[in-house]
Amino acid sequence: MVRHGETAWNAEGRVQGQTDVPLSAVGEAQARAVRDALAGERFVALYASDLARVRQTAAPAAAVLGLPVRLEPRLRERHYGKFETLTYAEARERLPQDYARFKAKDPDYDFGSGESLRVFYERAVACVAGIAARHAGEAVLVFTHGGVLEMVRRRTHGTGLTSPRDFEIPNAALNWIDIGPAGWRVGSWAEVGHLERALDDLPD
Repeated sequence: MVRHGETAWNAEGRVQGQTDVPLSAVGEAQARAVRDALAGERFVALYASDLARVRQTAAPAAAVLGLPVRLEPRLRERHYGKFETLTYAEARERLPQDYARFKAKDPDYDFGSGESLRVFYERAVACVAGIAARHAGEAVLVFTHGGVLEMVRRRTHGTGLTSPRDFEIPNAALNWIDIGPAGWRVGSWAEVGHLERALDDLPD
């Protein structure tokens, strides 16, 4: 599983959610680095969120691996409602009560017009579980967003939704997950050796 490359909004600390923001020049370079890192691997399928920053990150790897990109809207980032387009600092200043619920990881807070953590978790985990079931015993490449990766990591470790995040989710990092009869297991997390720089812009 690969988080998309960096965008200008990532660098600004601006909430993207499901707003369709393209990669920056840094992100495009990271996408090429992901391609080079995965060129010798074998995958039977490649899935990606349908948002531009993920499609752009997936495209170079798809080309070198000779795989079509299967677009999956359920791999989208969480919908952050009225937080989207604001920086996290602006959200804290303008919407202090909402921001407090967000920071507390209130599982039922949905930004008024967005997606609650509980609903997002169920959507993301069900999507990844479905992909794994469809390709049991096979290697699959999935390009997605930081929030989806966080939900998968929480499912794998059974940490629940409200505990602090104590792991990194850098842009364009590689994360190897095993899903099978024995359960969900992290093989390797946040590999960034292929990158010159990697930003973890997500709030704890």
